[in-house]
Amino acid sequence: MTIAVFADTTVMFRRCVRHTLRSRDTLIISLLMPILVMLLFTYVFGGAIDVGGPYLDYVVPGIMLLCTGFGSSITATAVSTDMTRGSIDRFRTLPMFRQAVLAGHVAEGVMRNLAAITIAVSVAIALGYRPQAGLLGWLAALAVITLFVTAISWIAVALGLVAKNPEAAGGLTYAIMFIPYISSAFVQTTTMPHWLRGFADYQPATPIIETVRGLLNSTGTGHHAALAILWCVILGLLGFAGASIVFSRLSHH
Repeated sequence: MTIAVFADTTVMFRRCVRHTLRSRDTLIISLLMPILVMLLFTYVFGGAIDVGGPYLDYVVPGIMLLCTGFGSSITATAVSTDMTRGSIDRFRTLPMFRQAVLAGHVAEGVMRNLAAITIAVSVAIALGYRPQAGLLGWLAALAVITLFVTAISWIAVALGLVAKNPEAAGGLTYAIMFIPYISSAFVQTTTMPHWLRGFADYQPATPIIETVRGLLNSTGTGHHAALAILWCVILGLLGFAGASIVFSRLSHH
């Protein structure tokens, strides 16, 4: 049974990869936008923002989450496209693991987002980004980012299932892309008004960013690590449960 589930998911993963590669314009935009935002904040706004050190070192962890936000739009749109074209209805009639198509979208989204993050970090290093982390620090940061990307991918799948069309699916993910801007991604939350700082400090993006920043810059993670993992688990469970419930209801129609 486990082998069959893995095999079916792998087939769906390959299918999703092929579809993504065919949509080259969307793929290129999702890869370039986080880099353009990084360049904008580093060279236009960075000089006016005091973060107690090189701004590039400060902003890179936030860019990692921004990559995930842009990538979630592709996942949600792809799932909605499968829904509107009847692809998922056809897959449900085949002798395969029913949720393999959803797992395939999640696996493709995780791999694509990690590739986008790798590209963004590589550009940052070329621009002068010099993280102080050793191997363990990098592995720990990668684990946190992967956990977050997986959680967001499940949420994107759930949004794609409930959206009426691909355009609406892409629109529903705007909140995911917007959240990092109201966090410690680009400025320290201490510079924000008190009422806004309360939200910025405890919404998902800030503890995840601070954890990755602390791991890569070897400045420590404090209480952020536990909160970051908790948020990733909560978001992942919400996305998985939501997608499973919606998909199960569709299967009975």
